[in-house]
Amino acid sequence: MMATTHALVGLLLAAAVALVAPGVAPVVAVAAIAGGLFPDLDLVGTHRKTLHFPVYAWLLAVPAVVVAIAVPTDWTVAAAVFFLTASLHPVTDLFGGGLEPRPWLGTSDRAVYSHYHGRWLAPRRWIGYDGSPGDLALAAVLALPALVVFDGTIRTVVVGMLVISIGYTVVRKPLADAGEWVADRLPAPLVAAAGSLPSAEDAGGAETDPSNLEQSRNRN
Repeated sequence: MMATTHALVGLLLAAAVALVAPGVAPVVAVAAIAGGLFPDLDLVGTHRKTLHFPVYAWLLAVPAVVVAIAVPTDWTVAAAVFFLTASLHPVTDLFGGGLEPRPWLGTSDRAVYSHYHGRWLAPRRWIGYDGSPGDLALAAVLALPALVVFDGTIRTVVVGMLVISIGYTVVRKPLADAGEWVADRLPAPLVAAAGSLPSAEDAGGAETDPSNLEQSRNRN
């Protein structure tokens, strides 16, 4: 799923909270967006592993919700929304495609890493892949409640996320071609340096095995 789709999942939760407590609407909206985007900060580490916890994240989310119900303040409610959204992020990643250069080919069996199980969980592919038409359609549906409940800056942000989602969907497949074009033209020292790093598959990115890249090109 796109990062924007994850943020819109959080805004759906925030919209429900805002209907019950309109006074916390702005703060829970910001918390929802932050919670939806936070796990993907592991793009600089091992993507879908370093900050993705499909099981353990709920050890923070559930108590946060209990505290928010027992002591409802702006901060406790915002924390609950943040942790709930961040916990849903790796779970919803399971519904999309795997980690591979061209996820529409469906060759990867890695969707998200479960620290509880000690292994990668397989993608369900119910939503296709990040930037797929199905992903965009889901983002549009998720955005509707937020567009109705929120106004001002938050509504503008929601519209902006939809615009970004549309643009990413349009260029998703050309981006894969561009990435391979750049990789093929990298200087040899950079390629050698990259070989000393953890494999891209382990990092949640494109596999670096030339045969895999060639197979990907041929099947596109």
